Amino acid sequence: MNSRRIWALIRFVLTTLFLFFVWLLFTTQSGLFSLLFGLGASILTASLTYHIFLPEHEAGLGFFIPRPLSLLRFLLLMVISLYVSSFSVVKAVISGNTNPRIVHFRTRLRSDIARTILANAITFTPGTMTLDLNDDHLTVHWLLCSTTHTKAAGEAVKTKLEHALGRTWL
Repeated sequence: MNSRRIWALIRFVLTTLFLFFVWLLFTTQSGLFSLLFGLGASILTASLTYHIFLPEHEAGLGFFIPRPLSLLRFLLLMVISLYVSSFSVVKAVISGNTNPRIVHFRTRLRSDIARTILANAITFTPGTMTLDLNDDHLTVHWLLCSTTHTKAAGEAVKTKLEHALGRTWL
């Protein structure tokens, strides 16, 4: 079997397992018929959607399974960023020194999951909100904008989070 077929089989199995797990979470019956029906529905749905659920270009498990220690570091950095930016936003709002702008920049992250988490982490951080994520391009509303230069804005908004996510997902 070549590597593309093996990866397709792995994606199919992972999609089936995920769908069956979701079925188990939401079903109220644990009888044999219910479990077999859920498994059959999961297999049928996975056969039609596994290529959407796990795209082929994400060719390894490192693309969607995080490294646990690096994930903990990212979460710690996220909590620190949350508090630091909260104080910055409160100070700026009280003093009236806000400069809201929409900035555009790119990310170096390759994994779709890592990019999505970066966009959500930027939104979760006070003073910033991700408006759009299109491949590796992000559009962000930045309350305390210090520059509209693409590269400088990207470095100011995402650098630490992107670096931590780059170590978490390959």
